[in-house]
Amino acid sequence: MGRPGLNRSAVIAAAADLADEMGFDAVTISVLARHLGVRSPTLYSHISGATDLRTAVTAYVLDELADTTSHAMAGEGRDLLVAYADAIRDFARRSPGRYDATTRQRIPPTSDPAAEIPASVAAAITAGRRNADLALTVVRSYGIAETNETYAVRLMSSLIHGYITLEIAGTFAHSEPPSEATWPEVLDDLDRTLTRIAAAQRH
Repeated sequence: MGRPGLNRSAVIAAAADLADEMGFDAVTISVLARHLGVRSPTLYSHISGATDLRTAVTAYVLDELADTTSHAMAGEGRDLLVAYADAIRDFARRSPGRYDATTRQRIPPTSDPAAEIPASVAAAITAGRRNADLALTVVRSYGIAETNETYAVRLMSSLIHGYITLEIAGTFAHSEPPSEATWPEVLDDLDRTLTRIAAAQRH
């Protein structure tokens, strides 16, 4: 019998909190069980295994990231880009374990297209699409054509998430100027690049 009051939602939320405390890789079923004050078998009443747990946490935090980012986004062009990028960066610095889950957990593929997709995988795919749509909103605000959208989103995402990941890891801490100073410059260059892509397609 499971612990009274403990359900799947509570387990996933606790795992996300634990990821911020210990790091996403440290969140295992046994560690989470000790954190919740239950035995590991108790958790199997709510999750099917380690992959289900990690995928469910990923879905949970991807939804949190989408909520946070969408609430911060305003304007268009550079203003929208900066609001979008700053929201992601603030989320990552505030919740590094959660952010780690959004960038490193591989959503397991389904080998049989006709098979029912596990609930955690379906939720992660849906949450991932929410974030992808927000990135598309930024790109489209520049007037970039549909044929160039995928490239523009990948370029923007690589630069923003790459910078944030390296910054959190401390890679920029051993050189001057500080990463805080170059972040706006990076966004300025990204803004100019997206503007150039939009302009080039009109010629």
